[in-house]
Amino acid sequence: MLRSELPISEYNPFYQTYLLALGDVDLIQELNRGRDELIALLEEIPERKLSYAYGEGKWTLAEVFLHIMDTERVFQYRALCFARNDKTPFPGFDQDEYVPESNASARTKDDLLQEYKAIRESTLCLFNSFDDDVMKRVGVASGSQMSVRAMGYIISGHQAHHLKIIRKRYL
Repeated sequence: MLRSELPISEYNPFYQTYLLALGDVDLIQELNRGRDELIALLEEIPERKLSYAYGEGKWTLAEVFLHIMDTERVFQYRALCFARNDKTPFPGFDQDEYVPESNASARTKDDLLQEYKAIRESTLCLFNSFDDDVMKRVGVASGSQMSVRAMGYIISGHQAHHLKIIRKRYL
């Protein structure tokens, strides 16, 4: 399925910016491409740069990478629950409460790479296990109807959004 085939009724309009940034891509191909892109970028960044923030009150580079991972985990879990027809409504999550608790300053580049690879591999295994009917299942997250497949595209689009910011403001 291509991103253009995802109806807006399957996600909260808040996420449309992330989805449109992807272009018309296949979900699994984009998850693989995005994995390779983030790994290549992080491997090129000097260790000392992980503590850099481009402004007062802005996240450090390590915090941005951990935010990408936290968000992927949250949306991956939502996708799993919706795929299993769990009708529990899921609240939003406050990124500004998660980031300070991430212990980013104690993390090394190798730690971040290892964790990211494990998370993305898990995401790929999960989404590869879903058939077309499962991908269309919906649940409620942050007060909106969301589909399993929308969760996958949001994971990809959210990462793409932050990689643009990293390239523009951190490197």
